Amino acid sequence: MKRHMNKEVSFFNVSIHRILPKDKSALDQARIHLLYYGLILGFFSTLVLLFYVKPDQQPLLMLTDQFFALTLVVLFKYLTWKADWRAISHALLLLFTAVNLSSIYIVLQNVNAVTMQFVILVIGFSFYMLGQKWGIIYSALNIIPAITFLVIDYERGYITSLKPEKIDPSIFVITLVINFILIVLIHNHFYTAFVKNIRQLKRNTDEQTKLNVQLEAAMQKAEKSSQAKTEFLSTMSHEIRTPLNAVIGMGNLLVMNNPRDDQKENLEILKFSANNLLAIVNDVLDFNKIEAGRISFEKIRFNLVELMQNICGAQIIRAREKNLTFKLEIYPQLQNKIVVGDPTRITQVIYNLISNAIKFTERGNVWLRVRKLEESRGNFIVNFVVKDTGIGIEKDNLELIFEPFAQESVSTTRKYGGTGLGLAIVKRLLELQGINMKVTSQPGEGSQFSFNMEFPVIHEKVKEEVVPAAQVPAEVPAVLKTESLGNISVLIAEDNPVNVMLMKKLFSKWKLTPVFAENGAIAVERVKYGNFDIVLMDLQMPVMDGLEATSEIRKLSDPVKANVPIIALTASALFDIKERVAAAGINDYVSKPFKPDELKEKMFHLALAV
Repeated sequence: MKRHMNKEVSFFNVSIHRILPKDKSALDQARIHLLYYGLILGFFSTLVLLFYVKPDQQPLLMLTDQFFALTLVVLFKYLTWKADWRAISHALLLLFTAVNLSSIYIVLQNVNAVTMQFVILVIGFSFYMLGQKWGIIYSALNIIPAITFLVIDYERGYITSLKPEKIDPSIFVITLVINFILIVLIHNHFYTAFVKNIRQLKRNTDEQTKLNVQLEAAMQKAEKSSQAKTEFLSTMSHEIRTPLNAVIGMGNLLVMNNPRDDQKENLEILKFSANNLLAIVNDVLDFNKIEAGRISFEKIRFNLVELMQNICGAQIIRAREKNLTFKLEIYPQLQNKIVVGDPTRITQVIYNLISNAIKFTERGNVWLRVRKLEESRGNFIVNFVVKDTGIGIEKDNLELIFEPFAQESVSTTRKYGGTGLGLAIVKRLLELQGINMKVTSQPGEGSQFSFNMEFPVIHEKVKEEVVPAAQVPAEVPAVLKTESLGNISVLIAEDNPVNVMLMKKLFSKWKLTPVFAENGAIAVERVKYGNFDIVLMDLQMPVMDGLEATSEIRKLSDPVKANVPIIALTASALFDIKERVAAAGINDYVSKPFKPDELKEKMFHLALAV
């Protein structure tokens, strides 16, 4: 490969500084230096020799010297113009080899000190300039002929019709001196380059060590920062969800008290606003969980059509409130199909897409179309399409809308609100499953979001079998259809006075009078000396938190008390909260703000199991 330096170097340039590869290694720079000064030295040396060569007595030597001088001038000019040191090195080595062979077999017909110097020059020059392969080749081209000549001359004498030329002792001495200078010049340049490389290597090693230390420190800092971020989000989640729990809970209690129509309207606005705030908090936490790689996908059975209908139930009401027509189109081939997948994540994706479609559509229609594309080996490929007649998206902004905390424009954010996380969450959730979403949009006419998802199909018609164990069975016990939970004895470990008030009011609706403990240590004492059918345990409490309190309860000597069912009530957003709850021996957990029916259902099942 040719290594030209600067293409703008003039043909008439003679300066070495214009051709030095400053971005190259010390070895390459040494090669350029050696050629530059070596060619100058060689040229002037041949001029000196011309004064001592006698044309009438030494015609071949004169011719060789002149050719050598001319060749050195041409190579020097080529070096200072193109700086192709590799090609010049080959040319010089071929020249040296030719001169050496002609000197041995034609001009001098002898192997003397000068000849051996030429061989040494070729060996050093070829290895340093062109590397091992060419070094061996050029060394062999010079050593083998010289040894062959010595063997022939020793065995039977070298005989040729050409008469050898005799050189003057002064020429012999001058040539010896020049060759010694060249040999020293070669080794000096490359020894200098070798030392520079060693020093550079040491500097690089020291810098690399320093960078590794800095990188390790940066990684530790990033890890601490990530941990701090997680802890901050958990704390903020707890601090936001705790008052939200009271707001939503009190709102639910007021709705249960048969309010007047005007009160009911105000309560619905309150509930809507609180749920919106909760949705924003959940979006931020979900996105953080996705970015941290803490998302896992379940594989459970569910009815795809029923899931779509459930997702669209509340959305249809929202669409009607904006005077929009909502259309749910599910192809007949999907009816009564039980598939395997993660209904929670599918709900999150479809819900976000439909919510966006309704939000950004002022008039017209919103569609959700679900159809089977193909079936192979018991698997369905299902196509989901969410379409609207909304404001649309500019072509240049189609990628931007999937960036976190971003919407198409500032005016869009001001007019429609939102965190800009909905589509980012959708895209990340699909990408984690190896799914790409297609978007087509026309400003002022609407947008269409579509993706394909593959599902294993289990049964054709088994509605009763697909209800997860944690949900209410087909025949709901009578106790859940009424406000009473019977004579269940409940201990509630809760330190927040507002939540305590909320729980008292809620449980009075269920005809229960719970016992309260303001921290984990008191909760352990209450269980130790009391009799409870179930314990509701807040996880973040002073003195002793809920996880530690549960561990202490599980260590009690009385097996009945040690195995009392415990439900965690948590506003935490820690990624591994489910695993931590299970590891502590807690039977189940409910996230704050909780739905009264969900808590009631779990309490009933755990108390009934005992």
